[in-house]
Amino acid sequence: MPMSLHLYNSLTRRVEAFQPLDPARPTMYVCGPTVYNYVHIGNARGPVVFGVLADLLRRRHGGLAYARNITDIDDKINAAAREQGVPISAITDRFAAAYREDMAALGVAPPDIEPEATAHVAEIIAMVERLIERGHAYEAEGHVLFAVGSFDGYGKLARRDLREMLAGARVEVAPYKRDPGDFVLWKPSTPDLPGWESPWGVGRPGWHIECSAMAAAHLGETIDIHAGGVDLQFPHHENEIAQSECAHGGRTFARFWLHNGMLTFGGAKMSKSVGNIEKVHDLVREHPPEALRYALLSAHYRQPLDWSDALIEQSRRTLDRLYGTLRDLSGVDATPVIPASIETALDDDLNTPQALAELARIAGEARRTGDDEARARAKGELLGAGLALGLLQQDPAQWFGGGGDDGDDARVQALVDERAAAKKARDFARADAIRDQLAAEGVLLEDTPAGVRWRRG
Repeated sequence: MPMSLHLYNSLTRRVEAFQPLDPARPTMYVCGPTVYNYVHIGNARGPVVFGVLADLLRRRHGGLAYARNITDIDDKINAAAREQGVPISAITDRFAAAYREDMAALGVAPPDIEPEATAHVAEIIAMVERLIERGHAYEAEGHVLFAVGSFDGYGKLARRDLREMLAGARVEVAPYKRDPGDFVLWKPSTPDLPGWESPWGVGRPGWHIECSAMAAAHLGETIDIHAGGVDLQFPHHENEIAQSECAHGGRTFARFWLHNGMLTFGGAKMSKSVGNIEKVHDLVREHPPEALRYALLSAHYRQPLDWSDALIEQSRRTLDRLYGTLRDLSGVDATPVIPASIETALDDDLNTPQALAELARIAGEARRTGDDEARARAKGELLGAGLALGLLQQDPAQWFGGGGDDGDDARVQALVDERAAAKKARDFARADAIRDQLAAEGVLLEDTPAGVRWRRG
């Protein structure tokens, strides 16, 4: 039997057994995108990995309330809208739709709840009012700021001295702050910026308060799991804890904090500001999206992952072997069954590298067995293992076809068959000509004991 789910909790710095407050309805909140441009592949790591966790929680508990927000109030959005001369909704609608499309291409299922900041301004204002009433926030020159000195627990997530944390973060210096670490909950808007009526004048919320208000509105004052990239740990997640727990009378905001490591590119952190990014929108058009997903799962989620063309190619070749096994078993009827070894790997703090190793082991056994019953069992386990990881759910012909349309696939197969017939007739000139034609089209041939296989490169 698989072990119970254990997760590394960034708050306590240890691996802990996970049990939700409500066994029938765990709650999970994952920080989503700020929709002012296409996201880079590093932004996809969290949705992919925590999507695997979401599926695991549903299998174990029969239900899940999973929220992943859309940040559609932000100064970067305002700047893009001003530059293009359009309302912010023209920017946010476009890139929110692109984000959903790109995540779907990577096999990321939509969350149960996708709250948008613009739809929760009333809840944000109400939370800010509570913080002022309870002495944790103050108004200054049209701004409302959280007073970090009013919360004794500030810094418990990052576990660093406040001065050290501020030195490593981009903290706005402003004369109206009582303390340099105080952060904005609400800020005024000039007529050229989007704004909402509030007790403090026309303005807009700060970034941190948006997630706290949306999480409380949809998941309650205490949630089981809050997840996101490790770069959000300070100040974003630290500030979420402070404002949420102060607004809710000291109640715990999130019981488990999960943080995925960053993607690096040539050894340097992947970042829009540096410019060393690869956009998901481009990658899913240049490579098989499933190979990108496999690559994102190939390292443990808490560790850095160095992104490269070599990693993508290695992932694609591995999937070639796995889909090749399924193709060899195409005549075998099987029902997907998730093996206990896969569940055990995922129970160990989402150990996806171990799960992928198990996937390869199961495929190896499937290739070696000759017994019909054993082949059916092995195929069912291979499909089930893939299901748990969001892999191997295509028809092998579709994978090797590289996304070509059915008519073109039939044309390619006809050429492959003609080449085989030419070789049999010892017409090697025609066989070589067909091979060269297909190679020019990016179609790769592989001669095997079972016949010629082909795939698009």
